Amino acid sequence: MSRFILSAFADEIDPNLQTQMNELERYNIKHIEIRGVNGRNITQHTLDEVREIKKQLDDRGFRISAVGSPIGKISITDDFAPHLDLFRHTLEIAKILETRYIRMFSFYIPEGQNPEMYRDQVMERLAEFIKAAEGLDVVLLHENEKNVYGDTAERCLDILKTMNSPILKATFDPANFVQCNVEPYPHAYELLKDYIEYVHIKDAVFGQPNPVPAGMGDARIAEFLTALYNRGFEGFLSLEPHLGAFQGLAELEKDPTLKEMPEGGPRLFAVAENALRKIISEIE
Repeated sequence: MSRFILSAFADEIDPNLQTQMNELERYNIKHIEIRGVNGRNITQHTLDEVREIKKQLDDRGFRISAVGSPIGKISITDDFAPHLDLFRHTLEIAKILETRYIRMFSFYIPEGQNPEMYRDQVMERLAEFIKAAEGLDVVLLHENEKNVYGDTAERCLDILKTMNSPILKATFDPANFVQCNVEPYPHAYELLKDYIEYVHIKDAVFGQPNPVPAGMGDARIAEFLTALYNRGFEGFLSLEPHLGAFQGLAELEKDPTLKEMPEGGPRLFAVAENALRKIISEIE
C-alpha cells in the first residue's frame, strides 16, 4: 500500500461539490481537503448544511482528509473573540465530516513590523485554540503561510516547540516557503521533520509570485518527498496547485489528454496531478 495518500483542494477545480467529485474520480482521488463548497468556505456553512454536504460525500464514497479552514488567517491585531467562536464552530464541522485534521495559521503580522513584537500574543491565541480542541480527537495543522508569524521555518519551529502539544502538528507547504525566500529542502525540512503530519503540494520559483507544478520550481519536491518517504512518513499529500499562467504551461498542454479538456480549473488540476504522480512513481 502506498504511504502517500492523495487528497486535493477540489474547490480549485470548480465551486460545485458534485463537479469537484466528478473530476477527482478521473484520477482515483477519493479524499478532499475541504475548503470551498458551492462558493462559500466550509466554515461559513451551518451545521445542518455540513450534514447535507457529508451525505453527498458519503453517497459518492469520498472522505475528508482535512478541514481547510481559515482559522488564524486574520491579523494579530483583529478582535480574537469572534474568531475563537468560529474555531469552535469548525471543531463541530470536523466532527460531522469525520476528519481529525483542521488546517490553521498563526495570524498575519502588520505590514512592516517585526513579527517578534507579536510573538507572545500569537502564542497566547494558539494556546486558546489548543485548549478548546483538547479531548476532541482532532489535530491542528499549522501551515507556513506568507506574512503570518509562522512563515519561516524557525518561527514554525518556535510555535511547535512552545506549544509542545500532541494535537498541534505541521502542514508543510514547500511553495509557501519558497515565496518567503526560505529553502524548503533541506533547510526547512530538517528543522521541522519531527512535526510534519501533512503536506501541501505545489511548487514555486524564488522571486516569482505564481506557483508552478511540482518539480518545475525551486522547492526540490522530489528530494523532499523522497526524504519523507525514507523516514517512514504515511499520510496525505494534498494538491493545492493555485495554478495560473506560468512558463512551460503551453508545452505541457500539448499532452493529447489535456487538449481534450476545457480551459480552466479541470485542465490546470490535471497538469498538477500529472506532475505529482510522475514524482511519486519514481519514489514508491
